[in-house]
Amino acid sequence: MARPRTTPRTVEHPELSEVTLQQALEALADPVRRMVVCQLTRAGGEKGCGTFDTPVSDSTLTHHFAVLREAGVIRQHYRGTTKLNSLRTAEMEARFPGLLPAVVSAAEAEA
Repeated sequence: MARPRTTPRTVEHPELSEVTLQQALEALADPVRRMVVCQLTRAGGEKGCGTFDTPVSDSTLTHHFAVLREAGVIRQHYRGTTKLNSLRTAEMEARFPGLLPAVVSAAEAEA
């Protein structure tokens, strides 16, 4: 029998002041990660990891979430056993004005 968890699961997030423009651009350069950002934008809030429509396996998608999180683009947290994702829209806008809207607009125009 498994021992009950005594501490909630948490996910580490960088301070956006520590994220460079290079990191953000590299994270957003990948088409799958842009798909994730666009889907989060359309959702207008949180979205569970298993609810994204992408052409990659779950394990590969987990890697893409990590890259976006480490670049400060998304925030992840657990609600029960579900890991939820949301854009750090206001924080990104303060750090890199206009970047996310420009990327989303260009990605949607390209699709």
